[in-house]
Amino acid sequence: MSRNFALSKPLSIFPRISPSTKIQTLNPQPFTDHNLNNPSNINNITFNPETFFTSLLDRSTCRRHLNQIHSQIIVTGLQFNGFVITKFIHLGSNLGEISCARKVFDEFPEPYVFLWNAIIRGYSKENMFSEAIMLYTRMQNMGVGPDCFTLPHVLKACGGAAAFEVGRAVHAQIFRRGFEADGFVQNGLVAVYAKCGRIDNAGMVFERLGDRTVVSWTSIISAYAQNGKPVEALRIFKKMRMYGLQPDWITLVSVISAYADIEDLGQGESCHSCVIRMGLESEPDLRIALVTLYAKCGNIMVAKSLFDEVETCNVIMWNTMISGFAKNGYCDEAIVLFKRMLSKNVKPDSVTVCSTILACAQLGSLEEARKMGGYIDQSEFKTDVFVNSALIDMYAKCGSVDLARKVFDKTKTKDIVVWSSMIVGYGLHGKAHEAINLFNLMKQAGVGPNDVTFIGLLTACNHAGLVEEGWRIFNSMKDYNIEPRHQHYACVVDLLGRAGCLDRAYDFIKKMPIKPGVSVWGALLSASRIYRHVALGEYSAEHLFSLDPYNTGHYVQLSNLYASVRMWSGVARVRVLMKERGLAKDMGCSMIEIKGRLHVFRMGDVSHPRSDEIFKEHKRLDARLKEAGLVADTESALHDLSYEDKEESICNHSERLAIVYGLMSTPSGTTLRITKNLRACVNCHAAIKLISRLENREIVVRDANRFHHFKNGECSCGDYW
Repeated sequence: MSRNFALSKPLSIFPRISPSTKIQTLNPQPFTDHNLNNPSNINNITFNPETFFTSLLDRSTCRRHLNQIHSQIIVTGLQFNGFVITKFIHLGSNLGEISCARKVFDEFPEPYVFLWNAIIRGYSKENMFSEAIMLYTRMQNMGVGPDCFTLPHVLKACGGAAAFEVGRAVHAQIFRRGFEADGFVQNGLVAVYAKCGRIDNAGMVFERLGDRTVVSWTSIISAYAQNGKPVEALRIFKKMRMYGLQPDWITLVSVISAYADIEDLGQGESCHSCVIRMGLESEPDLRIALVTLYAKCGNIMVAKSLFDEVETCNVIMWNTMISGFAKNGYCDEAIVLFKRMLSKNVKPDSVTVCSTILACAQLGSLEEARKMGGYIDQSEFKTDVFVNSALIDMYAKCGSVDLARKVFDKTKTKDIVVWSSMIVGYGLHGKAHEAINLFNLMKQAGVGPNDVTFIGLLTACNHAGLVEEGWRIFNSMKDYNIEPRHQHYACVVDLLGRAGCLDRAYDFIKKMPIKPGVSVWGALLSASRIYRHVALGEYSAEHLFSLDPYNTGHYVQLSNLYASVRMWSGVARVRVLMKERGLAKDMGCSMIEIKGRLHVFRMGDVSHPRSDEIFKEHKRLDARLKEAGLVADTESALHDLSYEDKEESICNHSERLAIVYGLMSTPSGTTLRITKNLRACVNCHAAIKLISRLENREIVVRDANRFHHFKNGECSCGDYW
């Protein structure tokens, strides 16, 4: 129910006056309760009523003042004074009291254009766009034509699904009413078309502008920057500078964002210098743009220092920093920052939680994943489709495809992203049949697949060795009008190569309609190493060294291939080539989480505080493995060492040490979860299978390619990886 602002009895703080009273101007005083409650301040003083109420409105700061002024406007008979009522509506909207302003507007019998402008502006300012558009339509139906002050607010209100249609209709009215040369109106049009993603329309409006101000240039620069065309935005900015125009802070926000998108830190830093020279460092939007720039360009510590300088950060600033940490591999810091945000009672949005979920997924900590899942279950985000998709991905990457499925099953509204996330999760764990069954259910539900769906299906078939099924799925992509991308082709090459169909994989590459990339040649090199096909491996490596010369993984793969066939001269050549290019082999490391703390191990690592106990237990376990029949495959060693040296280096691999520590530190029967940054070797894979049986433990290992679930002496991959 709307509140009646007209009081039944005039306030005693105002003199009883009528519109015919001759009165003079009141000296302005602060609008305080003391002044309002002291009639002697205004009694016996003559003043003009319009000036009097204008003065009061200028000094009003809250709804109570509006109520008092409204009642006196009615008492003095000024409720039909257009100047006073327009002023009242402006104040009401500025104070966030749009309902109060609307009541006064509705009581005005025949509002003219200034009153319409005031109320439309108020709704537009409050982002109540549908009400603003409705009033604009009503205004025209009542025969009141808009002026140049009406249209910018109407254009700002063009939002939602019908934004383009409404904006185009307003554009037509602008032509009919002769406002096509008005800069403010045209800038509003550029913003509308940019909001709708109609960059061509925005560009045409801009090109027709005769007198281009900084606002005009900023509008079109922002349009391109916000619609994924940073290079074009920067080209127009350069053109603007050629005309000698000085950018304002709004321009710089878009320009810095464009440099962030193309990851040009050098030019971005130049803009940062410009911001400092202009004294705009404290501008919130600029600070957000700068934090984003440094975070996207990998200079996360500078981003953090800028973030820490802000006393009160809004949610966008928190999101920028959390996302920056997550995307630059600082997963722990992202999670800590999220917890700090909650401790400061800053309400997160879906972007915040999705970025934090990403950090948990990259960290691989199931404990942190469970905590994040628990938070989501108690929050407003538990029904958010994007958040649930991220949760499914998180649980799958943290080793629990069962928890991922629970989130999937309880998600009521399943779009293509939710279905694909679960299928990709199954693919990551090599559960091909589950992935294919889910794909069939998805089709029954009437949801069409996308390119990500097929990546999940092909990965699942690849990890399970389902060659013909994977081939059929790849060929079915055309039935859904989906063009295969490099990832799809790489999956097929990997699928064929791992199955030993090297000639078929090579023929497939030759017939590809797009030029093979790094992922495709990398898959062929990996298969060549598995089946010791030197010629095909060298051919693949040649392409890889040309396309991606500084990726150490390619050199290591070729070196492994040479070592597997005892071509030690080839191993030596690869070493020399790596040295000439300043490359070093990535050090393998494995992590295990015990009681919420991550423990990191490298090969032969003695840095752990309990290393003496670890190696003692490792020796005991190694003896048990040998008694059970485990024999090390020394041909997989990279160097031309003696048999004993090769065996020792293999047994001291990082995942073996992490598992030993896990066995020492957890109760019997506890599942061990290991994360390794490189692909698991043949020896460790065989050893872990045997350890799972001897110790009666389930061991989940996430390597660089996939998950391995070891239980009762078997691995979920079926020795196919």
